[in-house]
Amino acid sequence: MDLDEYWAWIVLGIAVAISVALVFAARWVLKHKLAKVWSIADYLVVRTRYSGYAAGAVVGANLGLPSVSDVGWATFGTLRHAMVILMIASLTALGISLAHAVTDTILARLSHANGDADRKARRLQTQMRLLRRVVTSVIVVVAISAILFTFPQVQALGAGLLASAGIIGIVAGVAAQSTLGNLFAGLQLAFSDALRIGDVVVVEGEWGRVEELTLVNVTIKIWDERRLVVPVANFTTTSFENWTKHGTAITAKVMMPLDWEVPIAELREEAGRLITSSDNWDGRSWSCQVVDITENGEVMVRVVATAADTGAQWNIACEIREHLIGWLVEHYPQSLPRNRTEVVAAEEEFVRAAAASAALRRSERNGSGDREDAVEDA
Repeated sequence: MDLDEYWAWIVLGIAVAISVALVFAARWVLKHKLAKVWSIADYLVVRTRYSGYAAGAVVGANLGLPSVSDVGWATFGTLRHAMVILMIASLTALGISLAHAVTDTILARLSHANGDADRKARRLQTQMRLLRRVVTSVIVVVAISAILFTFPQVQALGAGLLASAGIIGIVAGVAAQSTLGNLFAGLQLAFSDALRIGDVVVVEGEWGRVEELTLVNVTIKIWDERRLVVPVANFTTTSFENWTKHGTAITAKVMMPLDWEVPIAELREEAGRLITSSDNWDGRSWSCQVVDITENGEVMVRVVATAADTGAQWNIACEIREHLIGWLVEHYPQSLPRNRTEVVAAEEEFVRAAAASAALRRSERNGSGDREDAVEDA
């Protein structure tokens, strides 16, 4: 290695070091100076933790790349090809990171208004997350294609690939039918406003909240902290319950099987007193009615009360159930459900049958002529 080539590599290293140092300085300014006045600064620092340094190092290496006279044509050609590939990869990663930082800022603002009542914010959040994934996937595919076409062998195959694109498209479409179905199903869900992040849904008998909507699956956070992962296509082919489709208001229902002796008027009065004084009631309506009589002979009493959201609905339902059970036990214990067996008629028939049998036995002892009179007397 001669002196010129030696210095060429030193210059390359210095250029990379200077570029990395500039990236470090820019990140420091963003984090410690601009973050106080520019909300996106924190997201830029977090998202470009690796891609920023990588892009800076590659740009510095390109600026300090040795010339042909310093390293020779073979080495220079290899370095230039490697730098092109690294430039495409690093700048693609940096661009995706910057785009994610911008969208993170918007999503953070939407999340502050992402209550159950703000359906517009949740719809925009769902659509933005899904579109970001789609655009990122497309950019990555384009970048990989650009890297592949830097190889002369792939360029030579380009014409043949374009000529057979129709056949390849058909084969790929058949092979990726399920994936493409999920992709279009995800876009359909997001832009038809059928499902949003934060929606309260009932799927496969499980109650939960939509936590994540991707191009492949929908993740539902169940009330007991479990996660139910459902393919996106399932939501376009099967029915499901969406409790927050048009709003968060919902009605709590409590069914109570009670005995016939339950004092309906007093029960209704107590239920009304409880509901109207509860913080979980939204003030719209309530009722206490006898809605059915079961085959077991129980009176089915239904108490309903409106609530602002699903959390309040669950709380007021439990509150009604617990309070009325205790109130009935204390004041009207005879109202609690119980099974009755009617034995009066059976006892009378038994007594009559026993009397007739005794009369027959007496008649047999006294003679057959008195048998009919004995039976009639019995």
